[in-house]
Amino acid sequence: MTALGTDAPNVCGLVYIAAFGIDQNETLGGGAPPTPAIAHLVIDKQGMAWIPEDDYVAHFASDVDPVKAKVMYATQQPLAASAFGTAMGVPAWKSIPSWYLVATNDRAIPPDVERAFAKRMKATTVEVPSSHVAMVSHSDDVAKLIDTAAKAAKVPA
Repeated sequence: MTALGTDAPNVCGLVYIAAFGIDQNETLGGGAPPTPAIAHLVIDKQGMAWIPEDDYVAHFASDVDPVKAKVMYATQQPLAASAFGTAMGVPAWKSIPSWYLVATNDRAIPPDVERAFAKRMKATTVEVPSSHVAMVSHSDDVAKLIDTAAKAAKVPA
């Protein structure tokens, strides 16, 4: 990912999985102290940010089998470090129905922050005892939420 926000005119619902739900003019960085999962980001010469292996395995993917978490670490996609300071435009959640999965053991985005994002966006919310990568460690719960959102948003099959 190199920029925040893209236009998607056919979107009829949004599903956030332990994700940032920032508002207009807010940034990912937000001035809060870094969480354990991102406290030691490595930024390469191209300005791309990476989570170090120890933090990835111990914090980012703490409820994933360590061998699998190490593979995930090795194949992680970087984030442009500039994205942390880029202000959000008008977020789609202001005009599109949203669903949000709070990962109650997340060490990348604090669960209370996730709850605040979900509440502000008036998202239908579920909570799962997961690390930041609920889509891996609790894939059935994630699939169920996506299915619920698709049915509620009347996404054509």
